[in-house]
Amino acid sequence: MSDGWMSKAETAASGVPAGSRVPAVPVLDVDAMLDSEKIIVCCGSGGVGKTTIAAALALRAAERGRRAVVLTIDPARRLAQSMGLSELDNNPREVVGVDCSAGGRLDAMMLDMKRTFDEIVLAHTTPDRARQLLDNPFYQSLSSSFAGTQEYMAMEKLGQLDATGNWDLIVVDTPPTRSALDFLDAPSRLGAFLDGRLLRLLLAPAKAGGKMYLKVVGVGLGMFGKVLTKLVGAQLLTDVSQFVAALETMFGGFRQRADQTYRLLGAPGTSFVVVAAPEAAALREASYFVDRLDADGMPLAGLVVNRVHPVSSAARGLTVERSLAAAETLGEHAEHPLAAAVLRIHAERVRLSARENRLRERFTSAHPDTSLVEVDALAGDVHDLDGLRTVGAALACDELLDRAG
Repeated sequence: MSDGWMSKAETAASGVPAGSRVPAVPVLDVDAMLDSEKIIVCCGSGGVGKTTIAAALALRAAERGRRAVVLTIDPARRLAQSMGLSELDNNPREVVGVDCSAGGRLDAMMLDMKRTFDEIVLAHTTPDRARQLLDNPFYQSLSSSFAGTQEYMAMEKLGQLDATGNWDLIVVDTPPTRSALDFLDAPSRLGAFLDGRLLRLLLAPAKAGGKMYLKVVGVGLGMFGKVLTKLVGAQLLTDVSQFVAALETMFGGFRQRADQTYRLLGAPGTSFVVVAAPEAAALREASYFVDRLDADGMPLAGLVVNRVHPVSSAARGLTVERSLAAAETLGEHAEHPLAAAVLRIHAERVRLSARENRLRERFTSAHPDTSLVEVDALAGDVHDLDGLRTVGAALACDELLDRAG
């Protein structure tokens, strides 16, 4: 690829029609990123293997000599168990079985959204005021299910981990989102809500007493009741007023921490890794993430396309047409049914590979400067450290480097 274009062999391997001139895609240098960065944020839509990629990155960094911690969000049960996380725990725990010969170590934790919120309350107010907050029905609803709370608490926990200085590298597996914008918007959205005019207005009755309370209730129900009642029920304004009164000493803190975390995300030493599957919806979501990160000036490392289905070099000359024709011939003569079945499977694999490559080329055409690395689909789920090491080696292109060497 010395001239910046794919060779004929590389074009054939990619599934792109012969004769096409396909611009070379910059390769994401994963090991360089793991060796230099302080924070890596893995983001993308749900179901693309984001948690596995985050865990594999953290494990590889630890075995390269760094003190790493991975913050995961609801990982698959077997993956959690493989990392010593059989029980939900909001505190980092060392992962057993990591090769620490290079001087590194790996800790891991799963985010407990409500517990993290509770920790904020306990750390930033008096015990009596904290108890009022923790027992308040509005707070219980907010800390468990309010839109954006999980994203906010993931970033809150990131800030806490960074402040300790205990780790060289923090890898964050962000919550799965329906919209590519939720993750970046949630901290400021929740901070603005907790520090906003609405809650300051609802604080007035708690300060002013009964008559003022009834007046604000009459206005508040008309303005806000229909929306907020869906969150907390019929006693909305009473609960909210008491909640805000208890939270008053913490006003400004949520906004301040949200702003600090946002600045941390854009600071030198932080990199975003967008993870996608080779599917239209996932790559479209990845494109939104890349555009948003660019618009906000966030440091994008590159894209990981996970679970791809390449065609081996030995089978590239066997096209879909030739495979199906050979299978049909065998079928007509009632010979070698297993071979015929394998030929049909191969034809479907070639079709799938070509489709995935077309989708990838669509993304790279829109984002030609975005570095990219692909991870092949594995035969089974990743459920142990060896599986994570395999994914980490694929991310770092170890096999390709070995071939080149």
